[in-house]
Parts: sequence; structure tokens; C-alpha cells
Amino acid sequence: MSMTIAMAGKGGTGKTTIAGLLIRFLLKKGMVPILAVDADANANLNEVLGLAVETTLGEAREGLKDGVPPGMTRDLYMEYKVHESLIESQGYDLIVMGRPEGPGCYCHANTLLSRYMDTLCGNYRVVVLDNEAGMEHISRLVARRADTLLIVSDPTQRGILAAKRIRDLARELKLNIKKDYVIINRVNQDLPSAVKDAVDDAKLNLAGCVPEDELIALYDAEGRATTELPDDARSVRALDEIFETIMTIDDC
Repeated sequence: MSMTIAMAGKGGTGKTTIAGLLIRFLLKKGMVPILAVDADANANLNEVLGLAVETTLGEAREGLKDGVPPGMTRDLYMEYKVHESLIESQGYDLIVMGRPEGPGCYCHANTLLSRYMDTLCGNYRVVVLDNEAGMEHISRLVARRADTLLIVSDPTQRGILAAKRIRDLARELKLNIKKDYVIINRVNQDLPSAVKDAVDDAKLNLAGCVPEDELIALYDAEGRATTELPDDARSVRALDEIFETIMTIDDC
């Protein structure tokens, strides 16, 4: 049975970058095969991983407008399109939810992803689910299969409040999430005492802090995959330590 780790957090906290570095960590540990799922309509996990996307689930669903090939049911055809949307890489695959053409709602692609997650997940040891910013994915129950919820925050009281709301909503909806943690990203030197107090007051499970890393900004500016960061990069060292702790705690 596969283990699912879901990423969450408000926009701009760097959760997609951390999702990519989590995949890098899992690959180094030999925890393969991995399914990377970009459940954000504004998909960019592929850029962090250095992969090109040719087909998304949203585009696959749009293809139904042209009809189903003879001899195939609609469900069988969509299952085929879901597997066709997989982008294969060394040790892991990536699937991207995407969005429909034009101004259409993202809900159908989201529902399609959720519907076929069981079929896909059975083929992988670990699933890393990079969700859209905010709490929409949780209210739609996209993350309901997550064993671990990693909530990424910036080092501000507002960021911690947003993380608390996400944590509380996940618990309120009684999702099947075994553990939830908060990672505070882009910390400049020490974490402010007011932020520490906010974490304590919210009773958040703080997994650790990630220092501001100018190398990430440089790689982003140059269009380089973040997963190619050197092992001694400040962010990589900090996250490897955090992931090691989480994996030990969860017996992964």
C-alpha cells in the first residue's frame, strides 16, 4: 500500500519547491517508485523537477468533446487518458491536473484526478501530492487519502494563522490524515519570537525551519530545476534533516 504525503499552504510560501526537494530526498533514500501529483491548476511542479508537460488531465477531459473511440466506454477511455498523461522519469512519474481550455471551471479536472487516484497510487511506494494554495483542495477532499499533511508557512504571524486554519479544516472534515506538520520556509537567521509564540499558541506540530537560500532564487531566475541544487545548499541540508525526522516518526 502506498504512502501519500500532501503539501498545503497559502500562496507564495514555496510549497512546490519543497515538494520537489521532498521527491529528491525520497529518490536519494531509494523510496521508489514515486508518483508526483501536481494538483494545482497553475501547475509548475514540473519546472521544479525539470520535466516538460505534454498532456494534463484537464486537457484529457477536454478531449472527450471529440467523442470516444469505437469499442471503448467513456470510463475506460478516461482511464486510458489518465495513464497516457503520466510523465515518466528516473524513479518517479509525474501527473499534472492542469485546467480546461478557456475560462472553464477546474472542478472537473480535480474530480477526475481524485477519482483515479486509487488506481494510480497502487502502483507506487510513495505519492507526493502538491496541492493548490489555500484550503480549496481540502474542502474538495482531494487530500483525503494523505497519510501526512505538510503545511508550508512563511515566517510571519499571518502565515502561521493560515497554517492553523488549514490544519483545523483538515481535522474538522475528519480526513484520513494520520499526521500533520508545519514547515516554516525562508527564515532569515533566527525565527522571530512572536512567530514562535504564534506556533505554540496554535499548537502546530513544527517539523522545522528552512533558511532563506539565494541559490533557489538564482535557479528560478535561470530556469534551472530546483532539484539540481547541490547537496550542501542551505535549503537542501535543512529539508533533508526535516524529512529524515518525519520519515522516522511515521515509519516510512
